Amino acid sequence: MTLLPALTAQAGAAAHPHSGGAPCACAPVVPLADRPDATVVRHADTVAKAHAPDTDPAHLVLRLTTAARLPDVLLAPLAPTPASLHDRPVTFWPYGSPVDPDELDEAPWEAAATLLARLHRTDPPGPLPPMRGPTKAAAAISRLHAALPAAPDPAPEAARPVLRAWAALPAWARAEAPMPGTPALCHGDLHLGQLVRHPAPDGPWRLIDVDDLGLGVPAWDLARPAAWYACGLLPPDEWTRFLTAYRRAGGPAVPADGDPWAALDVPARAVTVQTAARALAKAHTAGRPLDGVEQALVDACARMASVPHQLTRRIPG
Repeated sequence: MTLLPALTAQAGAAAHPHSGGAPCACAPVVPLADRPDATVVRHADTVAKAHAPDTDPAHLVLRLTTAARLPDVLLAPLAPTPASLHDRPVTFWPYGSPVDPDELDEAPWEAAATLLARLHRTDPPGPLPPMRGPTKAAAAISRLHAALPAAPDPAPEAARPVLRAWAALPAWARAEAPMPGTPALCHGDLHLGQLVRHPAPDGPWRLIDVDDLGLGVPAWDLARPAAWYACGLLPPDEWTRFLTAYRRAGGPAVPADGDPWAALDVPARAVTVQTAARALAKAHTAGRPLDGVEQALVDACARMASVPHQLTRRIPG
């Protein structure tokens, strides 16, 4: 049995633990994601996730334990340890209502910022590995390098500013050295897709996806909205809502007032490079031109390469 049907069967068994594995028609099985790094399905109120093949099982258990101990911030798993399927760890979660992509004007930036601040201020309830943000950025660069030999011209020229911007980052942001400072409990991959309401549909917001959870530089968790704001892809008022809410909740990643960019600049540049590298690799593999958002990210890398300590136009926040 291939992964998706097998995961579907496991989701049904987890949703109905007393059924003896008998097929259930109470609700359709809904695939939520099917990527090389994650396959996710929903059956009724249960979500099953097959993690990436290279996931460290011991690290995943530590992350699950942390989520279970912080249910007011992180969605708690249904089981404390992962199952196994096709040599991939599988975890089970309660279903939560995600952010509506058709209502991004009402995106819960304040909720996201408040949850992050609470997470960053929480003493880790147990041992944890490093937050995986820099490691994922390095993986995106490796993916771009792998795509370049098969890419048609002018792909190498388009990739050049991205690679130059990557080389200008400090070693810790490239996962080549330990992260600096006192480590905080970090999510590692914050964006609006990592928020759900639980219980669905109107419960409080919670953070999901513990794959990158760990100890590290808390500013990394603000890097994606900061980068999108600096690149002109996130409206200034939405960035202000996010930053203001984070500060009001006592978030330690940035100063309580004044210019936050000294803390945010390196993580925001790293996430910009990561996102641009992934976009280029996908476009090159598909043999298509960059879309407007992707080109804006590459253009930001070009500005970063020419002015190493300036991400883009940087409207004061």
